[in-house]
Amino acid sequence: MGTGKFSGVLLATDFDDTYFPESGVLPRANLEAVEYFKAQGGLFTISTGRAHRTFSPFLSMAPVNVPVILSNGAQLYDFEKDEMVLETTLPTTIAADLAALVERHPTVSLEAYHGEEVYIWNPNRWTRHHLKKARTDAVECPILEMPQPWGKAILHQDRELLLPAQADILRLWPERYEAIFSNAHMLELTAKGSTKGGMVLELARRLGVEREHIYCAGDNQNDIPMLAVSAVPFAPANCAQEVKDWGAKLLPVCEEGAIAALIGELDRLYS
Repeated sequence: MGTGKFSGVLLATDFDDTYFPESGVLPRANLEAVEYFKAQGGLFTISTGRAHRTFSPFLSMAPVNVPVILSNGAQLYDFEKDEMVLETTLPTTIAADLAALVERHPTVSLEAYHGEEVYIWNPNRWTRHHLKKARTDAVECPILEMPQPWGKAILHQDRELLLPAQADILRLWPERYEAIFSNAHMLELTAKGSTKGGMVLELARRLGVEREHIYCAGDNQNDIPMLAVSAVPFAPANCAQEVKDWGAKLLPVCEEGAIAALIGELDRLYS
């Protein structure tokens, strides 16, 4: 580890709507604060629902100095070495299970990740919005014909239509899958036990960071598992009501440099 006031401190932040705004304009204060944090020995990473393919184009905007947590905790990737450090995949039952699920919920769209390839079925407006935001394309394909293994899957639809689908997944296959919202229109599935929180702890273990020096920030349901392992859980003021109700410490909204404000909090804490 480096030297400085933040030596041995790990900061893991969600990317979309926590570090990087919907507008696509990164607050300059975030970059400046991250560089200061690292110069003082801090360990900075992103913990995102994005996969390798959809996060890589944005790497220059998030100057990490340790491996990145991808796919909601299903992957730990070292961009400096350009190699996968650790990866979990969905059970092989996933295609058949989701094929049965969408018969019950026919308006739901599916997006599945197989290596660097993205496959979709029954795309709707939220699928198209997500692919545009992620700056990626996808192959439309029947669910049972999508190649496996999958790192993660996403169901797209309005929240009120995804909630019963989430309930069915957790009722029918509680031992197989994590099913958690990353925003109001995206329900994300990873293998049981694969969460942002679990991978933050694994990364901290590999880096030799003590639990009391882990800090995390996020804005939605899929971030709560890592907020739960944070010494102080942080969230931008634009976070989902569920995160506010959970009890995260609120920062300015994402567009106003939430992560710069967080690092300001750490600067005072480690003074």
